[in-house]
This record gives sequence, structure tokens and C-alpha cells, in this order.
Amino acid sequence: MKIAILGYGTVGSGVFEIVNSNAEGLARRAGQEIEVKYVLDLRDFPGDPVEKVLVHDYSVIANDPEVDIVVEVMGGVEPAYTFVKEALLKGKSVCTSNKELVAKHGAELLEIAKQKKVNFLFEASVGGGIPIIRPLNQSLTADEIEEITGILNGTTNYILTKMRDEGLDFDTVLKDAQAKGFAERNPSADVDGFDAGRKIAILTSLAYGSQVDYEDVYTEGITKITENDIAYATAADAAIKLFGTSKSVDGKIYAMVAPKLIGKEHPLYAVNDVFNAILVRGNFLGDVMFYGKGAGKLPTASAVVSDVVDAAKHQGVNIMTIWSNKKQQIADKATLATKFFVRVPEAEKAAAEKLFKIEKVMTAEGVTGEFAFLTAEMAEGDFEKAAEQLNVLNRIRAEL
Repeated sequence: MKIAILGYGTVGSGVFEIVNSNAEGLARRAGQEIEVKYVLDLRDFPGDPVEKVLVHDYSVIANDPEVDIVVEVMGGVEPAYTFVKEALLKGKSVCTSNKELVAKHGAELLEIAKQKKVNFLFEASVGGGIPIIRPLNQSLTADEIEEITGILNGTTNYILTKMRDEGLDFDTVLKDAQAKGFAERNPSADVDGFDAGRKIAILTSLAYGSQVDYEDVYTEGITKITENDIAYATAADAAIKLFGTSKSVDGKIYAMVAPKLIGKEHPLYAVNDVFNAILVRGNFLGDVMFYGKGAGKLPTASAVVSDVVDAAKHQGVNIMTIWSNKKQQIADKATLATKFFVRVPEAEKAAAEKLFKIEKVMTAEGVTGEFAFLTAEMAEGDFEKAAEQLNVLNRIRAEL
């Protein structure tokens, strides 16, 4: 079984390393040997073992009938989409870690794969090395999925953990994360929630069988989380996490990315640092959780190679994935009920008590001049109307 890898960056070099290092075990699991015939990259790598198989022209791969599986780990939508579509149309299976590609074109590429009796597999596009796509598609099929909630971005989880444990502000921790390679020079995709938004769009599309455009997912990042928010959370034995969530409520599908204040009893409370975790709730199964490193060279490459083995085992047989081009309507979050943790200036305490049903007054050591409280559960739209009448310092959805 000959494969080609598109992109020799972090993940691509990891795939190359795993296929060469674990050749014997992969052959046993796939039922045949797996060999890298080509690696596509614009750069040269003098002295690297990849030199022997390096090509700079994609058409060499597309037109080689010996290549049965193409591994796309370039990132971005183009030229990845053009290359992947051509590979599928030429009867080659494709394995990818590219969440942008999958979120935007997943339904179309799955349909082409089905017609050509090949496979388009993307386990590594959500949660890096954590298996979640395959379980959703194959293992949890007896249940109706009621909710998927996940810590889907290791960078933001690292930042929030560090802010809590070391009492540092957002900007200081972000610089630390960039220095350690956990955050990009331009961190917007992570800290503004867009990365998690693409991932929850993919999971929602798979869970409910129709296309969810990530542009339709309400997305809020962590840039407004302050040391005071962390202080209140710590005093309440709670934690703030950035969640990607989709849920089915009374026949409506909701999807959003936003920070949430959660208590110690929440299954995702203890997920810290760069770790990711995804909680899936089925109507009969109840809760199951998937936990591990959500990014990084080898965890992500491992998930890609597991897809390569799956594709090798299913030559000529399409693995059915229910994800149609039909657009999934995402319900207006204004109708979704939740609790809110709210901070206002102390002078607005009386007004806040009139506007909201307050479940609990929150306090934090060293924080003065504020009135902080937890509301009873209420519709998002009702909260926004009431909040407009106050000078809200911050508000975070809560599950306490």
C-alpha cells in the first residue's frame, strides 16, 4: 500500500516518522505493508531521510496509479481542497488533519468518496490524537446525541489554567504560551474561539447528519477573562473553561463556543493545561468522555496514521458517514436557557437585584468595588435585555 503525504511540516513529518518507525505493527493491523512513496513540499530538506521521496509537483502524486492513499496535512483551505478533491475523483482515499477543510467542504468530499468507493477520513481534525470522529460515526450509533461539550483547544485551556494557578493576567500568560510554542504569533484563531468553532461545527455536522457552517456558530473567546473573574471562580471552587458545545433541545439544535464557569462536580473540571476532553451525552448511553492531548506533532500524526490503516483495510469499500449537504439550521441562542455569572460596579447592586433573580452572591478575596452574582437559569435573550440596563464588567455562562 503506497501513500503520499502532502506537507512536511509538524504533522507531516510526524506521519512520515510513525509510518517508518512502526512499519511492522502497521502492516499487521492493515493486512499489508504501508510505504510512503512521495512527500510533497515546496521546500527542500537537505540531509533529511525525506529527500529520497520528496517531490514539488502535486501532479506526480495525482497521476500515479500506485498511490492508493493521500495524506493531506498542509492546513488551510487552498490548495488543500483542490488537491484532495482531485485525489478522491481519481479513486484515492484521503486522510486529513485539516479542520478548516473538513468544516468547509466535509459533506461534499464525503459524497465524492462515497461515489468513488474510497474514503475521506479526518479523525485528526478534531481533538488531535483523541479518537472522537470514529466513535461518533461507528460506536455511538445506537443513541440519539443530546449534547457534545468539549475543551477543544489546548492553547486556551493552558492560558486559563495558568491564569488560575499562578494568578497572572491574560496578556502575560499569552506571551508565555507563545514562547513555549503553545500559541501562534497571531493567536486569534485560538484565543478568539475560531479554532474551537470549526471543531464543534464538524462534530455537530456528524452528530446530527447535516452541514453546520462554522460561520453560523456563535463564537466568543477568552480575551475578556480577567484576574477578577478567576478570583471569583477560585473562591467558589469552580473553574473557567472555553467550551465548544452543541445540544439538541426540544427539536432545536444549538451550537456555540464560549467560556463557562463550572463546578468541581463537572466531568471537565479537572482537564487542565494543554489537554483536551470531549463529553458526549446519548439518550440511552448517558455520558462518555474522551480525553487526551488535543494537538502536537505525534498525537495528531498518530490519529492520521490510524485513518491510513482504516483506509487500507477498507480498499474498495466506503465507510458510511452520515453528513449530508443539507444545511442544518442552528437555533437562535436567545431562546437557550442558562445561568450567568455577572460582575457589575457595587453602585449598581440595587438595580441588579431588581433586574435578575439572583441565585447566589459571589465574593473573592482582594476584589472590591464590585457586586458579583450568579443568576437563576434564564433565556439568553432575556439576560441580554436586562444586562443592557447595567454597566456589566463581565458576564460568563455558568453551570454551577
